[in-house]
Amino acid sequence: MLPCVIDIEASGFGPGSYPIEVGYVLPDGGARCTLVQPATGWTHWDERAQRLHGIDRDLLRRHGRPVAVVARMLNDDLAGRLAYTDNWAHDYPWLARLFDAAGVAPAFRLAHLRQLLDESQAARWDRAFAAAQRRLRVDRHRASNDARVVQRALRHLGVAAPVMAGRAP
Repeated sequence: MLPCVIDIEASGFGPGSYPIEVGYVLPDGGARCTLVQPATGWTHWDERAQRLHGIDRDLLRRHGRPVAVVARMLNDDLAGRLAYTDNWAHDYPWLARLFDAAGVAPAFRLAHLRQLLDESQAARWDRAFAAAQRRLRVDRHRASNDARVVQRALRHLGVAAPVMAGRAP
């Protein structure tokens, strides 16, 4: 079984940044993605980040879901799971900010995908990731696309979710 993979796009890269899109791919390949409406007080915006993901503030206002709705969706879909990310140092604080704003605790855990890789797999990661991007023909840097590429790269490397990692105790 493949690991559950999550990815987050954000308003910027540093302090004050917040999640604007969350995407994930489940072990069975099912995927979900949603834009996040900025919560009250979330004002930081970095044009460099916008150029990278292509999401502008107007799109968030028109199509983003409130943080409480996104937190509930994540908890419903990922409850008890261990979700892996390739960017834990950024994704963890952004998820924490989302759940804090929603006033609920996450029902899943987040881990860095490096925990799944042995040294040989880690050494081949960049090539596997690039190959997955080519195979999936991903040309947009968006959360669900990125999560799908990460999961495909893990599959290419022969990585499966640890037996007990699919559901938290």
